[in-house]
Parts: sequence; C-alpha cells; structure tokens
Amino acid sequence: MLIIDCHGHYTTAPDGHQAYRKAQLARLEDPGLPLPAPAAISDDEIRDSIEQNQLRLLRERGADLTVFSPRASAMAHHVADPATAADWARANNDLIRRVVDLYPAHFVGGAQLPQVAGQPLDASIQELERAVTDLGFVSCNLSPDPSGGHWTSPPLTDRYWYPLYEKLVELDVPAMIHVSASCNPCFHATGAHYINADTSVFMQLLQGDLFADFPTLRMIIPHGGGAVPYHWGRYRGLADMLGKPALSGHVMKNVFFDTCVYHQPGIDLLFEVIDVDNVLFASEMVGAVRGIDPQTGHYFDDTKRYVDHLDLAPADRHKVFEGNARRVFPRLDAHLKAQGR
Repeated sequence: MLIIDCHGHYTTAPDGHQAYRKAQLARLEDPGLPLPAPAAISDDEIRDSIEQNQLRLLRERGADLTVFSPRASAMAHHVADPATAADWARANNDLIRRVVDLYPAHFVGGAQLPQVAGQPLDASIQELERAVTDLGFVSCNLSPDPSGGHWTSPPLTDRYWYPLYEKLVELDVPAMIHVSASCNPCFHATGAHYINADTSVFMQLLQGDLFADFPTLRMIIPHGGGAVPYHWGRYRGLADMLGKPALSGHVMKNVFFDTCVYHQPGIDLLFEVIDVDNVLFASEMVGAVRGIDPQTGHYFDDTKRYVDHLDLAPADRHKVFEGNARRVFPRLDAHLKAQGR
C-alpha cells in the first residue's frame, strides 16, 4: 500500500525565489524598475531545500508521495495586479515541476492559479491548462477569497466560477479549496482565515446546487473540513431547513476532507462523523504547525500517527492512505500506474 499525502506545500523554496517575489512587489511600487525575471535556481539548491525538509519527513514518517503545491500563504492573490499574478503563478508552478522532475517517485504537482478578486478567470483557466497538460500536474488550489480576508468574490456556487469548473471537469482534475494570506487583522491566516474558508465553502455548497450542474466536479476541503465535522448536526439540520437533500447525496459525492487535524481527538471525531470514502490522508507539512506537541512528544503535523492509531479495517485503511486519493485524483492514478505502482 502506498501512503499518499494529498496536501503538501513548498514552504522551503530557495531564497532566490523569494528575492524574485520581492522584486516583483518592488516594481509594483515603482513601475520604473525593470521587469524582474524568475531566479536562476540550481538543481542542488532545490535538492537542499527538499531533502532536508519534506523528503526527509516523508521518509521518517512513513509516507511515499505528496501532492505538492506552492506555499499557500505566498500565493498572495490579494496583490491585485493581473500580470504580476500570472507571472508569479507561472514561476511557482515551474518550480514545483522541477521538484517533481528531481523526485518523481515522491512528488506530483498541484497548481497555483493567478486569481485576482473581481477579475475574469481567463488567466486562471489558461494556467490550469498549462499546469495540467504541459507540466503534468494532477490538481490545483482554488481560493474562494482572493481578496485575502475581505470576501469580495461571489460564493463558489455563483456562475462567475463556472468557466473554471468547466475546465476542471474537462481536464478531470480536482480543486483543493485553499485561501492564501490574510489582509484582515481580524483573521489570523492559518488559525482563522484558512478554517473560516473551509467552513464557509461547505455552507456555500450546501446552500447551492453546484453539483447538479457539475456532477463529476471534485473538491477537497482541507484542514479536516474546517469546523464542519464538529458541527455536522448543524449542517444536516440546515440542509433540512433549507429544503435541500441529505448531505450524503447533495454534497458528499463530490466533496472530500483531508486529515490535516493536529491532535488525536480531532482525527477520532473526523472519522466518527465523516464517511471513510470522503477522507484523504494529508499532513500539510511543512506548513501551518511545525512544532512538537508537549503532550505527546511528537510533531503536531505527523498526522499519520493519528490515523495509525484508529481501529480501521484494512480495506478502510487502504482507502484513506491510497485508494481515495487515486479515485479523487485520476491523473495521479495514471501517473502512478505509469511508474508501475
């Protein structure tokens, strides 16, 4: 059985990549500056950044493969210059592709989209197609709030998003719902903004009827589904009050939660409430929480330990660690089959 982590970020990219971003932002402040070019990063720099971090932890914790995307907080969709957003997304995705080329057995790409609040989605659709068809990526990150905590975009059930969904369905890739940096001081990025978005999107999907129009569209709501599993009775009750079908048919044929929940009671609750067919293993490392839990002596984001502690039947264990990911990410399944895995 393979252990597939469906949620990882390149949080350790080489310094030159961050210097390129600083030059981009500086040019927005002073348009007289020259247009910067992506940094010339060597393979050795990439190896150093990966082998001492994500790859080391994969091996130590017993996982095999990560769906790897750019650093979520650095997607920075709130920087509302479309050309800069497009260049930044392309540079990030190209760097992810280089990681995959160096470590094809351990990483596969998930794309950043150049989203800008209030702008058409043409550039995002173009970059999604490039990432999937040219770079071999198997998914993308989709932000429901490119404004960075001010929620100026319509809900994900709005027809504004439909052209992107049409491309996702055409390419047969899922979207991971993932916001970026928070510009609102009320919302800490990883402690509030991320979880707010996860929870809010689930309610949007409950209120709407998106999957009647896109029955094969698949979305992963990360971080254990936000607050949803903890308040599952509330959402079942709201569906009933709003005259919606049961959640099992209305939403949960198309929506999946990951295991980025950083304590055993949270994982226990997730698996008690949510059907095992809707849960994908993930750790988000190296990401939101990097320290050691003083109560256990283990890293908070070593989520495999929590899943291993569950009393899962072998068939269910296989679903969570491998089978569900291969079903939700068909291009990942094809990638693995091409490797004989």
